Amino acid sequence: MGTHRVVWRLDRAGSIDRLRQVEEPVPDPGTGEVRVRVEAVGLNFADLFAAQGLYSATPKGSFIPGLECTGVVESFGPGAVDSGLAPGDRVVALTRFGAYATRLNVGVEYLRRAPPGWSAVQAAAWAVQGLTAWYAIVPLARVGAGDVVLVQSAAGGVGLQALAILATLGARPVAVVGREEKRRFLIEHCGLAESSVLVRERRQFGARLDDALAACDAKGFDCVLDAVLGPGFRPAFERLRPEGCCVLYGAADFMSRSARPNYPRLAWSYLRRPRVDPLAMIAANRSLMAFNLIWLWERAERLPAAYAGLERLAPDPPHVGAVLPFDDAPSALRLLQGGGTIGKVVLEV
Repeated sequence: MGTHRVVWRLDRAGSIDRLRQVEEPVPDPGTGEVRVRVEAVGLNFADLFAAQGLYSATPKGSFIPGLECTGVVESFGPGAVDSGLAPGDRVVALTRFGAYATRLNVGVEYLRRAPPGWSAVQAAAWAVQGLTAWYAIVPLARVGAGDVVLVQSAAGGVGLQALAILATLGARPVAVVGREEKRRFLIEHCGLAESSVLVRERRQFGARLDDALAACDAKGFDCVLDAVLGPGFRPAFERLRPEGCCVLYGAADFMSRSARPNYPRLAWSYLRRPRVDPLAMIAANRSLMAFNLIWLWERAERLPAAYAGLERLAPDPPHVGAVLPFDDAPSALRLLQGGGTIGKVVLEV
């Protein structure tokens, strides 16, 4: 028989203020599905963009946000019993929306046992941002030992995971953050040299990048990791060495600081968005790659290898900067939206 759950649901995209907590039935798990009792939910910028209607993959009409959670296996649908999981196992779940819930049914191919010894909160902070960092650095950029890598938004969830992966690979990171307190955190907790951590300043950003490269005795970056797509994009891209690449996986600079999108500002930002000339890229021998991790939903067979690669290169639990009760989801989203957090924001059920 079915049971009930509590979810955060929007009747339609367009504003964070449309988020409402409701109780609703959850059906028995279908073929190949596992029912999970959720313990913690990881928040991502995609949740904000989806709520505001600015995310291309946002469902039409009413939907439940959320791309990842951690919970305990409760029951199995037909065909899922032989998954190797057992009732009571703690799992990490990837969802194409729907994670802001106290229970949900998930296809077994989107589940992975939580790393042993990790709390539910730590495990909920792991998958989306860890896999994003891994995919950008390893399959796409192919970063190796000694490479100089610029990491934009380095104190965010993806940024911290990227720094952990780069350390294992023996690469040399240059980290960019938006606030001085984040700079101090990276120096004190991530072991980065002061010369390798920059606070983003529009007018002096290029000169600061030159200073960081000089401190590394490098003539250019081997890789730039960018989730911002703001004024810092071009100075960084222009400092790629020959054969260097920029990997773009977000556009946080387009984020509205209010509940609804600021359409005049969005239009202005869109018109002024960075552009690159393919002919100039040929001459400079540089490349630009971009991706949205949600494409992995269609290629679930690649998830086990991706998780294994992430576990090997970043074996420690991710940093969780804020934990809020599940009932405070709107407050958690606004906290994330404010840009002051370090690491992951997680809802605890």
